[in-house]
Amino acid sequence: MDGVSRRRILGGMAAGLAWGFGGPVLAEAPLRSPRPAARFAGVVRAAGPAAVPADDLIRAASLGGEVGYVVADARTGSILEARAGDRPMPPASTLKVITSLYALEHLGAGYRFPTRLVATGPVAGGKVQGDLILAGGGDPTLTTDDLGDMAAALKGRGVAGVTGRFLVWGGALPYLEAIDESQPAWLGYNPAVSGLNLNYNRVNFVWKRAGKGYEVGMDARAERFAPPVYSARVSVSDRDLPVYSYRRGKVEEWTVARKALGKGGSRWLPVRRPELYAGDVFQTLARAAGIPLPAPEVAGGLPGGTLLAERASAELPVILRDMMKYSTNMTAEAVGMAASARRGVGSHAGSARAMTAWLAERTGSAARLADHSGLAGASRIAPEAMVRALVTLGPKAGLRGLLKEFAFRDEAGRKVRGGPVTVEAKTGTLNFVSTLAGYVRAPGGTDLAFAIFTGDVARRDSIPDSQKEDAPGVGAWVKRSKRLQQQLIERWATVYGA
Repeated sequence: MDGVSRRRILGGMAAGLAWGFGGPVLAEAPLRSPRPAARFAGVVRAAGPAAVPADDLIRAASLGGEVGYVVADARTGSILEARAGDRPMPPASTLKVITSLYALEHLGAGYRFPTRLVATGPVAGGKVQGDLILAGGGDPTLTTDDLGDMAAALKGRGVAGVTGRFLVWGGALPYLEAIDESQPAWLGYNPAVSGLNLNYNRVNFVWKRAGKGYEVGMDARAERFAPPVYSARVSVSDRDLPVYSYRRGKVEEWTVARKALGKGGSRWLPVRRPELYAGDVFQTLARAAGIPLPAPEVAGGLPGGTLLAERASAELPVILRDMMKYSTNMTAEAVGMAASARRGVGSHAGSARAMTAWLAERTGSAARLADHSGLAGASRIAPEAMVRALVTLGPKAGLRGLLKEFAFRDEAGRKVRGGPVTVEAKTGTLNFVSTLAGYVRAPGGTDLAFAIFTGDVARRDSIPDSQKEDAPGVGAWVKRSKRLQQQLIERWATVYGA
């Protein structure tokens, strides 16, 4: 497959990652749970004289909007301190904590997502006597390299072609054209979701100057392979705005404003037809392996047949740990919908409702969840409900081991290592929303569970679409919020540590 290696095709250009800001969507789940949510036991302890009052820290942060938090004893659930703890607020990506707990309970820690190559007829004379199907099992982590390995495995079975069609099937999960439809079309962290996903359903757009114009292209690069993509294409337009435009058709059509390109670079753009994208890439890889295939067609259902090759994902905790680390929205949506599929739920909106109901059943907490990733700004959950899940469901699920260690920083923004306080937590960021939830091990071995939600929703809702990717003032606002989060944790470690 040297013909489609990274060294040969559009090599040397850095591939970017982008996860981030979301907009509001309509939520369909109720804010109130079917039964009253029981309060944690315990009373709020008074702060020691050396601790700076929390209200002083909040005033100094000057965030506007709302600040709510709860900190509790992680072993008993006793609330130690709270501010607006019962006020529902946007959780941003801390919602991935709830999704992880939901997925682990319904799928199990040993669950692996399968991707299969199935033949509807026997292999005779080096050819499949019938159709070949690339059948997705909902794997959110499938890469171009994995498809390259599957093409090699197909060749190892003696397959050199097919007499019928090449089909792609993504019906293992309900199709979702975009995680949050209120987002601008070009944001790579807001792709489609399907039962057949590839490269987090993103295509790599690359460009470089060539004389007075540009050479542009799209590829599906991974570590070992970077085949060109034919199911999407891009052209340069002489305009100022918008920077990108998109039109869905048989081929996904992108245009980009010339003035936005500079000398050269690359950027991930979202894919809206993931099954055809995966089929397009596999067709190229198979051809390089000596297996010519016809153009991919979407299968309406999964025909029966003989399994020729299979790729299993890593076990679910590994997937969730990476999701927590990189905050991959598509992973959250795929694992959340896969968990709901086990409950017989067949739509994304229905899956969000099912996860909301499950949270109420398991913890007694009310919430209103619009998705599984937190990208939808319409989701609402109170800090107390998040802490309740951390305390009551987190230990059995091994949640702490999935979370990323929180880095403390000095006044200059440099990471401080080797301090007396350890924090494992999940961050969340939307425009003018910054959240943090997880666990603190304070001096003396005291274990705390906490959630801090900050958000200026009115300011967020006022941002025009053209500025949602890089809204003015967001960077400074988030920096102040994160500083406040650290100060609150330091305060709690001082007050409640042994």
